[in-house]
Amino acid sequence: MALTFFLRSKKAVLDRCRDDYVTKMRLKYAPFYHAIESQKGTTIRLDGREMIMLSSNDYLGLSFHPKVIEAGRAAFLKWGTSTTGARPSNGSRTYHVELEQRLATFLGREACHIHAAGYLSCLSSVAAFATKGDVIFADKNIHSCLWDGIRLSMATVERFSHNNPDDLRDVITSSNSQAPRLLVIEGVYSMEGHIARLPELTDLADEHGCFTVLDDAHGFGVLGRQGRGTADHFGVNSRIDVVCGSLSKSLASTGGFVAASREVIEYLRSNSKQTIFSAAISPSQAACAQASLELMQSEPEHLERLWANTKKYRAMLKSLGLDTWESETPAVPIVLGSKERVYPFWRALLEKGIFTVLSIAPAVPVGKDLIRTAISAMHTDEQIEKIGDALVYAMKKL
Repeated sequence: MALTFFLRSKKAVLDRCRDDYVTKMRLKYAPFYHAIESQKGTTIRLDGREMIMLSSNDYLGLSFHPKVIEAGRAAFLKWGTSTTGARPSNGSRTYHVELEQRLATFLGREACHIHAAGYLSCLSSVAAFATKGDVIFADKNIHSCLWDGIRLSMATVERFSHNNPDDLRDVITSSNSQAPRLLVIEGVYSMEGHIARLPELTDLADEHGCFTVLDDAHGFGVLGRQGRGTADHFGVNSRIDVVCGSLSKSLASTGGFVAASREVIEYLRSNSKQTIFSAAISPSQAACAQASLELMQSEPEHLERLWANTKKYRAMLKSLGLDTWESETPAVPIVLGSKERVYPFWRALLEKGIFTVLSIAPAVPVGKDLIRTAISAMHTDEQIEKIGDALVYAMKKL
């Protein structure tokens, strides 16, 4: 106690940093920020050991595709490393416009805008369009980027139970406000692996005049024709006002996109601070995303392999009696229910050469503490068998 007293500074924020319990626990147990030493496909090297990556969002496995790598290299040589500027001023390039046009066409939209981060795209998809006095109806399990967009908008927010159209109906009808309304949802919820019940949700949005924002970061490349996403999967594309997502998953790059009608995108470009004041995506990352988009359309075997692996993996988890939270997608949680069970399970998998990510409350609902896993088209049958053996070993540690 005396030592702590003498270490305390006159700066309260420094004391807050020193005393933070979450940081102390993270440093003690070290579940995060592991620096991978090398990677080739779904094989990584960590702390000098070869391991299988089982928590990547590289769903289609295109991050090591020769055509994607070559596209990124060629863009570096042609354009240099960075635009060093924001799009409205000195940062816009023809390769940005070309990628935006191709994404818009692929998604059946009039226009698109790309950002340097998926977080920026999804945040701005809410913050740019909602304002103080509006009402936002939000699935309670939406991603942090959408919640940040909601907070910045200063709109009133009404939460509804996860993926529950009946509860949404009750929440909407109990809201007497005649203010402009927005519905904010995801296409695929990456922590749970659930697919949004879009037909029923869009019915309610249409009935009550909601401007609908769909974050499809984990549905794009995974669902729909050639990976066009959740709206295409259900045939409701024309009923969604804004589709946003990430370039860092199925498109094997970094960055994000917002796709909508031309008038909506031009409004975004005029009013979104995240769009106006952030630097443009680099040439190599734009090129990698465009090459991946082309491969999604010309090489369907990646999507086919992804779903074959997903079905095999989920069947294996079911045979072991593990709770997958009724996941319907390649994002497959293993729900263990408490941090006391999650941590030894995660450590046991690591011992057996399987790299995963743990997530505990409050990042997930209480009682849903889990191991987040994700299948890729690059996983081999041999790797999936090794994963199965490691899971059996981990179960014995519980």
